[in-house]
Amino acid sequence: MDYTLNIRGRLLSLETPLVMGILNVTPDSFYAGSRAMSDEAIAQRAQTLVGEGAAIIDIGGCSTRPGGTLATETEETDRVRRALEIVKAATPDGIVSIDTFRASVARMAINEFGADIINDVSGGEDPEMFPLTASTGTPYILMSQQPTLRDVLVEFAARVQQLRALHQKDIILDPGFGFGKTRPGNFRILDEMDKLQVLGLPVLAAMSRKRMVFETLESTPAESLNGTTVVNTMALMRGASIIRVHDVRPAVEAVKIYNALCSSNLA
Repeated sequence: MDYTLNIRGRLLSLETPLVMGILNVTPDSFYAGSRAMSDEAIAQRAQTLVGEGAAIIDIGGCSTRPGGTLATETEETDRVRRALEIVKAATPDGIVSIDTFRASVARMAINEFGADIINDVSGGEDPEMFPLTASTGTPYILMSQQPTLRDVLVEFAARVQQLRALHQKDIILDPGFGFGKTRPGNFRILDEMDKLQVLGLPVLAAMSRKRMVFETLESTPAESLNGTTVVNTMALMRGASIIRVHDVRPAVEAVKIYNALCSSNLA
């Protein structure tokens, strides 16, 4: 999609799909490989993500895995603040997204560290979230937990209208794979994901090592990298502008091959 995000005056083109790398500072995220708890581990993971080609580092301080226990607001705030201090020092030119559904955490990250993007899995349940991101000019990832593509589209249309009324400029849509959906439902949405482009906004696909992948393969999150690459490639072919992953290098390679396919079709 020919769309450009304004990251605090820095323009980020989505004409070529980008990779978002996951950095979790939680002890209970569903995939252990994304966790970084010590200062050294956080810095090293941030540098590895950027070194392998991630355009965005997505920091999460509260696991939203199914069946998990949510961190308290204080716990999440402390984790994210500490991670931001380390990541900003380790990758000073990196673009940082904050994976949170709490406006208080987003506000701290924006005001204290200049966080570049807010990634909200709740779709704006916190009534302060939309006004915060709009007033600060922070690009916002809007996720839906609705079960079908039709419901996702209906929710997106309403939420986007609310955001536009607040003068929110940059909105990214995430159909919410793994949230409020059955496994067949996830695959139906993946198959029809190109229909989301009717809203004229970039789409993020986040399926990395999720249940829809590892249960289909009768394996585990640790064993589902190949399956993740397959579904990411399907998402790219259905219009995804950003893919959110635990493993950056394979995702970057998938984007390169997808781009080669697109170039050959234009030749």
